[in-house]
Amino acid sequence: MDAIREKSRKKGDPLERIDVLATGHKCASCGNEIAERFSATYQGDILCWECAIDQESTTKNGVEHTTDPAKVVLSESGLYHKSLCDYVINVATGCSHGCKFCYVPSTPNITARQDMLSEQASVSDGQTDWGSYLLYRDDLPERLARKLGRKQKWKTTNRGRGVVMISSGTDCYQDRRAAQITRGCIIELISRGFPVRILTRSPAVARDIDVFQRGIELSEKRDGELIRVGSSIPCLDDKQVKAIEPGAPPPSARLEALRKISQAGIPVYVSMSPTYPTQTYEEFDNLIEEFANLDAEVVFQEPINPRGGNFQMTIKAAEEAGKDHLADELKKISNDREYWVKYSIQQMQWAEELGAKHDVDVHVWPDKQVIKSVGESQAKSLKEQRTAVSPENIADPSLPS
Repeated sequence: MDAIREKSRKKGDPLERIDVLATGHKCASCGNEIAERFSATYQGDILCWECAIDQESTTKNGVEHTTDPAKVVLSESGLYHKSLCDYVINVATGCSHGCKFCYVPSTPNITARQDMLSEQASVSDGQTDWGSYLLYRDDLPERLARKLGRKQKWKTTNRGRGVVMISSGTDCYQDRRAAQITRGCIIELISRGFPVRILTRSPAVARDIDVFQRGIELSEKRDGELIRVGSSIPCLDDKQVKAIEPGAPPPSARLEALRKISQAGIPVYVSMSPTYPTQTYEEFDNLIEEFANLDAEVVFQEPINPRGGNFQMTIKAAEEAGKDHLADELKKISNDREYWVKYSIQQMQWAEELGAKHDVDVHVWPDKQVIKSVGESQAKSLKEQRTAVSPENIADPSLPS
């Protein structure tokens, strides 16, 4: 599998790729020709679907790796509410980054699939085990190509703008295998004229600059760009971030990757979330200045939310990492609703003020519970912020004829 994906990368045009289903490859286990769905072993041997589902998971660096049996290719998304997308593609289930505050383990994508996770990857609890399992969707680019070829309608909302986000439920560049799946999906989408938003914490995203540049070339005769790349950078204190994002690359490396991508002429954005209650005005000032220096199209900012079922895990992780001040502040916003509301509003105000100072668009995401907890006038302002459309210049999708 790895050899095929890398051979695709080395073809003349970055948008050319080898379709595994058209190669006549045979299953490394049973010898049958790969004709429909397929996956691979951890070592990269291609397997037919029956053999792939029956294979044992492989443990590497404390993470169980195996095949995701999900049938879904392209999902409609509610993230248009945040002006992000109308569709999402998740290249895997699970995530090796294991961010303690992550909302994904509490979504149906995990909670409704507990039996499958237990059978495929020996997961006892999808939330408490988050960060220790990763189930790949190796054949996603091939299945996506066929789905797009059949699709007759395309959802396009005012705030989502028909964008496909890769990924919302995992990190699409967390390792080589995930990155190869991601590259294939991007190629299939932009070559057909569908706008793509990449969101990752992984500096490896810079390896696909060649594909992103081709996406910009394809955008030249359109009103907007087909591709934009973003990274989650809540602050630049690498040690503090590592306390609650234990498996993720440091934010300083993410910033440098975005810098390379921006210098290559690719639109970039930043997800400045979730910001921590320990951060000061001066830290926000330095951070947003860095984003302005990237020439970021927009900075999405959101304070950390203490209402998730995993928030106590976040506090515990901060304590175990020796970040006592962070742990104490997280406890305060968890136990005192008024304190959380005050902190959230203050940070959103800082972000907007400093965005104006550094001439970078800041798009804040007020939580519904924060809006309900303030006066009528302030609630109206927060609702307007929540329903605003991001200022990005996004190309309209090429609707099927």
